[in-house]
Amino acid sequence: MIVVRAVKSGDVDSLVALAQETGPGLTTFKPDRDALAARIERSKRTMEGRAAPHEAGYFFVMEDTASGDVAGVCGIETQVGLEQPFYNYRVSTVVHASQELGVWTRMSLLNISHDLTGYAEVCSLFLSPRYRAHGVGGLLSRSRFMFIAQFRERFPERLCAELRGHFDADGTSPFWHAVGSHFYQIDFNAADYLSAHGRKSFLAELMPRYPVYADLLPQEAQDCIGLTHRDTAPARKMLEAEGLRYQNHVDIFDAGPVLECHINDLRTVRESVLVPVIVDASMLDAGLDAPRSLVSNTSLNDFRVGVAPGVPEDGAMRVSPKDAEALDVREGDAVRVLPLPLAKTKQG
Repeated sequence: MIVVRAVKSGDVDSLVALAQETGPGLTTFKPDRDALAARIERSKRTMEGRAAPHEAGYFFVMEDTASGDVAGVCGIETQVGLEQPFYNYRVSTVVHASQELGVWTRMSLLNISHDLTGYAEVCSLFLSPRYRAHGVGGLLSRSRFMFIAQFRERFPERLCAELRGHFDADGTSPFWHAVGSHFYQIDFNAADYLSAHGRKSFLAELMPRYPVYADLLPQEAQDCIGLTHRDTAPARKMLEAEGLRYQNHVDIFDAGPVLECHINDLRTVRESVLVPVIVDASMLDAGLDAPRSLVSNTSLNDFRVGVAPGVPEDGAMRVSPKDAEALDVREGDAVRVLPLPLAKTKQG
């Protein structure tokens, strides 16, 4: 079974190797051993209730329980912007009109914004290309919402997700080239690295003091505003299916879209249910065309979620002994279950 579980200290080597597979623009998951070890420890402190509000965050890994291979990661920041400012551009519209000339123009402005301060953020989503098939990405993305649904009291009212913006085939960001490079005087990767490691004072010191007229930028930079990186497009679809929407906030580096919503409006929060589990060996024979569900245990420190055949029936969820072991649940334990659309659940 492929499961998403809470990260452990022993995962650091696997995470360093996995991070080598990422490309530019994934700010929160870099192949830096010290940073990853610190991220693991921060997640542990958060689980244990020892993290200050500004540093609280959770980190999860996707593991193939048959091989022990770590195939992906994802994270949740509990409240962004409480210590280090959480900067975005807010895309707004300004209209200029002249009655005398009978002319009017409508232009887009990029305004530095702190609007998302205090939001929870789903972040750090990365799945190895080796596993990008059979709905595995859906499990990785949705696992965070299962955790939020189970531990709703640990999160604020609103949630956001910054998505990676567009990069050219050579790995450059047209938006960064047109805007950020002129103000920060360093390359994208250097700015990305500093931001990822909490060293954000240079942003406040060097960022534009006034709104940027998007219409004055080169066309290729304008086209990037709110545009999702091609590798991140499937993740955007899943987030939108969950209920998040683009509401005119973009990343200040690459202009990737920021999606947001009220947490109580998330599909998983609204539709998942808690039921007792029945361990049933007959579930081993379920075919790939059988209905399937996301199933998680209810443990905070050893949270686990996977996709299992079946849906809740008669107030209970039947799982095979193998899946029960992978999810670390026993007969009668409570599990959280979210039935999935049939066409999107095959895992091979």
